[in-house]
Amino acid sequence: MKKISFDFDGTLARKDIHAFAKEMAQAGHVIWIVTSRFADEEAISKNWHWIPGQNEKVFAAAADIGIPKERIVFTNNAPKIEFLEGKGFALHLDDDVDELMGIFSSKDPCRAINANHSDWEHFCREEI
Repeated sequence: MKKISFDFDGTLARKDIHAFAKEMAQAGHVIWIVTSRFADEEAISKNWHWIPGQNEKVFAAAADIGIPKERIVFTNNAPKIEFLEGKGFALHLDDDVDELMGIFSSKDPCRAINANHSDWEHFCREEI
């Protein structure tokens, strides 16, 4: 089974991608959420008290898909490749071109797939 990473905003928050992630989880793949959002603890330390409420959407989606909290990564706006690199991810699906280019430029074997491309699902299935 493959390790698959999903961005949240603009990606896993979409119904079609959420359904795909759920299908992949049910098929036995190891699903992660890697988001640029700030973790609750980091946000509270900055007095951004609205962030934890907004992160509830991430936790609710994860629960529906079957992703444990240990597989949700808040990068606190750091480039996602800093987390993904060297961890054996087969692919990362994201709508942010800068994040995708960072993954591609790293030469890590993780395949960066653009959620805004009309064939995103085909490219994901091809990789899996």
